[in-house]
Amino acid sequence: MAEAALARVPLVQVPASAPTDPFIKWVGGKRKLLPQLEPLMPPGVKRRRHVEPFVGGGAFFFARAPRNALLCDVNPALVATYEAVRDELDAVISGLAALARRHGKEAYYGVRERYNAARTGTKSVSKASQAAMFIYLNKTCFNGLHRVNRKGEFNVPMGRYKNPRILDEERLIMASAALQSAEIQCQGFEGLLRSAKPGDFIYLDPPYEPVSRTASFTSYSKDGFSQEDQTRLRDVFAALDQRGCKLMLSNSDVPFIRELYADWNIHVVHAARAVNSDASGRGKVPEVVVTSY
Repeated sequence: MAEAALARVPLVQVPASAPTDPFIKWVGGKRKLLPQLEPLMPPGVKRRRHVEPFVGGGAFFFARAPRNALLCDVNPALVATYEAVRDELDAVISGLAALARRHGKEAYYGVRERYNAARTGTKSVSKASQAAMFIYLNKTCFNGLHRVNRKGEFNVPMGRYKNPRILDEERLIMASAALQSAEIQCQGFEGLLRSAKPGDFIYLDPPYEPVSRTASFTSYSKDGFSQEDQTRLRDVFAALDQRGCKLMLSNSDVPFIRELYADWNIHVVHAARAVNSDASGRGKVPEVVVTSY
């Protein structure tokens, strides 16, 4: 009886929630942009529920560590990883440690194959093991990209890192603590029309409208993100504004986006962008931040 009780005690003691950095890399992540975003948040933001329908790497959420949050994304592998880090931290760390010990070129492509088999349902793997593989691939693949083909298979090649930090146990523990206060859902932005409440602070960080034909990084899900999607997002933005939500949205500083959000407040920030096949999209790039308040 005593042994059974002892087995239920988690190996990793999760501390109280505190600000931290993301535990995965994500193209378009907002960690370096936070000093410019924070002054644009609405009054009384600490008392509001924090909602992100495009959570990605979660830099904004982890920096704020809010007491109440709703985090959503259409990427089921990403959502499952967040759930596993929140609910099965010991198993995730154990699996990631094993992957880190075996890391190499042959191991990378073997993990990628097993991961895709798990995601497509041809191989049964626990959620914690899938999360460990997701984090491992994220830390060791080329530029931390999450790109899938039309079959939904992760197809990014191995990156050229001498000594990648695959297991950052402290950061995972802090992330798990922050996620204890979060509801996590796999759904698109239109799901907010069902779940958003008046007074919510909603930060929308969709795949950006390309600044050129070669600058798109919208394929993190197999269906991409089109101009029609951007227009539907604007319509949801308008509906949530009418509901009384406090909305902040980031996107490219291009005429199409400025036209879509001409009825709201448009601010300009400057983001450092190093990952782009078009040289004009690297360096300090202007972006718009739209606020409803």
